[in-house]
Amino acid sequence: MSFSLDHPIGERSFGLRLDTLVRLRWLAVSGQTLAILVVQLVLGFSLPIGACLAVVALSAWLNLALRLRYPGARRLTDGEAAWLLAYDILQLAALLFLTGGLSNPFALLFLAPVLISATALSPRTTVLLGVLAAGCAALVGVWQMPLPWAPGEAGVAVPPALPNLYLVGIWCALAIAIAFIGVHAWRVAEETRELSEALAATELVLAREQHLSALDGLAAAAAHELGTPLATIAVVVKEIARSLPPGSAMQDDIKLLTEQAERCRAILRTLTSLGSGEAPFDRLPLSHIVEEVAGPHRHFGIAIAVSQPNPGPEPVIARNPGLLYGLGNIVENAVNFAGNRVEIVASWSERFVTLTVTDDGPGFPPELLDSIGAPYITSRGRQRWRKAGADEDAEGQNDGLGLGVFIAKTLLERSGAELAFLNRATPAHGAQVTIRWPRHLIDIAGKDGEAAGRAPAGWARSPGSAGTARDGRSS
Repeated sequence: MSFSLDHPIGERSFGLRLDTLVRLRWLAVSGQTLAILVVQLVLGFSLPIGACLAVVALSAWLNLALRLRYPGARRLTDGEAAWLLAYDILQLAALLFLTGGLSNPFALLFLAPVLISATALSPRTTVLLGVLAAGCAALVGVWQMPLPWAPGEAGVAVPPALPNLYLVGIWCALAIAIAFIGVHAWRVAEETRELSEALAATELVLAREQHLSALDGLAAAAAHELGTPLATIAVVVKEIARSLPPGSAMQDDIKLLTEQAERCRAILRTLTSLGSGEAPFDRLPLSHIVEEVAGPHRHFGIAIAVSQPNPGPEPVIARNPGLLYGLGNIVENAVNFAGNRVEIVASWSERFVTLTVTDDGPGFPPELLDSIGAPYITSRGRQRWRKAGADEDAEGQNDGLGLGVFIAKTLLERSGAELAFLNRATPAHGAQVTIRWPRHLIDIAGKDGEAAGRAPAGWARSPGSAGTARDGRSS
């Protein structure tokens, strides 16, 4: 999927959070286990209970493996979420195969993974999962073990014999429900996404346009106020030039004054046309972006060290308000929680551009590391290191509602970035945030073929380089 920093909203699919699918699967595991035990122990139906519980245990094992391997706040790509939902369909098909196929009333649960996909994933993924669900339903309709049933008078369970036409009708109903509910859910979710993205895009555009309008007004006021005295200076210089005798030694000086006055007029004309073309600082080298982000936070008693280990030409980045806000928020958080020092490392290779922000504060609470980036999570408020002169009220206000990192993470991910939140390894202490972009998404010079944005061939990715920066002042 193509992506441009000039249009950061609505260009990417954000998929599902891993924590969402894990929680839903735990709910399924609990329900399946309860159903198996009730049918076997309470109703007295004969089940292949060992095989059924083994299939359920496989889902529990997968959940544990995912929880240990990845943070809960990880946002899955479309393909990753599709594979996990496809597994849920196949696991349900295995259980239905062991318990009667389409004659089992729980066959309608084939709808669940398709409905989840329709609300959060791409239409193509939803169609593929719908086809898989319908295909699995057809297979368990043809091949299945007998439906569990209570023993009869002879002590032998004789399940009801459902007509084949009835089973075909159940399959048709399932297939139609998958198609209808899937399309309906996708349409409703898509309208919600479009509205949300449109509002976010409007807010960013309005913020930038307000800034440009303020600059335009300032430029017009400056041109108006300076135009009159500059015209007076030009008239006086001309009068002095006329009064000088031929061959005067001051003629060169008068000529220079005339040229400089005309140059000032040209500059004022340029100022009055601000906003009519491309802004002069829409594209900046990575080091300038980092300095712009770090600048507003250098006056709070915390040393901010910026380093750039890569030699040679650096990436050129679009000065996008959302990007600057996201980077600024990360840097501001680092300054707020740092003891004495914040380090920002900018590095790049042929494939990636990376920023790493490290502080020497208390770090992230270990129990919240998996949840950082989710809304309404205050990650370090309870361990805040108070700065000299800060009072209780100011500290309480700065703790906030836990939306800052969520907004910053969302804006940076919309620019194509991946974020990692870690604590520094002992004996060091503090937090480390890494932001990494694929270079082709962030390097404007590389897209335009400008040599200034290209790294020399053969560069390898700088180990340990990670990225984070935030400029909460997106002006």
